[in-house]
Amino acid sequence: MGEGKIVAGCLAPHPPHLVYAENPPQNEPVAEGGWEQLRWGYERLRESLKDIEYDSIVLLSPHWQTYVGTHFLGLENFKSLSVDPIFPNLFRYHYDINIDVELSQAICNAAAEAGLPTKMMTNPDFRVDYGTITTGHMFNPEWDKPFVVISSNRSTHYYSVEVMQEMMLELGRITRKAILESGKRVVVLASNSLSHRHFTTESDMPEDMSKEHITSHAMHLWDMRMIDYMRSGQSQRIIDEMPEFTEQAIAESDGGGLTWLLSTLGVPEYPATLHGYGTIIGTGNAIVEWPVHKYEEAKA
Repeated sequence: MGEGKIVAGCLAPHPPHLVYAENPPQNEPVAEGGWEQLRWGYERLRESLKDIEYDSIVLLSPHWQTYVGTHFLGLENFKSLSVDPIFPNLFRYHYDINIDVELSQAICNAAAEAGLPTKMMTNPDFRVDYGTITTGHMFNPEWDKPFVVISSNRSTHYYSVEVMQEMMLELGRITRKAILESGKRVVVLASNSLSHRHFTTESDMPEDMSKEHITSHAMHLWDMRMIDYMRSGQSQRIIDEMPEFTEQAIAESDGGGLTWLLSTLGVPEYPATLHGYGTIIGTGNAIVEWPVHKYEEAKA
């Protein structure tokens, strides 16, 4: 078919606290707000893309962890209740997600043909992970676009960050090729934080922002280093330093999402837009957009 297009790629973190603070009707717990810098960052991201036409959202979540290959959601709809295992007091979300099965199958098939182990998830009782749901809600609270959801193959744990990175670079190249051949306009999302060292206790009122800060100065420096690379168009440098960043900052890039995103975007050399940065229970979270559509318009 051909003539598909990636219109944007985004780093879109998924702490459930963001949904909790938004008080959407799908989530049972009620908050008094909190983490406004990140929630406003998501508002800026949505505003940036509101006039851009696209057909589907392709998302890789580190909380759908698979240990034998990469899996893809393979039914047209998944509907159930998601309860966060760590924060059931914050996140009990009734989700209803439509899936672009055609594109999901195309990426899965392309990955299998390239020699990567893959599987389509066709169990109707499968519980979608909260990372997918949180990023999906914060990026598109109307849920009016179908998703392709890709699991995190936990090769970091079985092998090393370096092995994970090679696999995710290849999966990103495959994802890009399948999208371009699909004829569809797509946004790609990596659902992960940057530094990821959590607090070990929770305050009496979770949304009390007087208690919120980065875990350590070292974590802050790593986050700012990665964000500077993003804002200055140094994607290859991010990839080159990813193993050290992942290990020293205990970064959620261990799930492969950030590497996959940069690879899917063709390792962009143009600047990304930082829409927001903030901490949640000590972790560093950046909402970042690579505006592919603007870059391609400028080239034309």
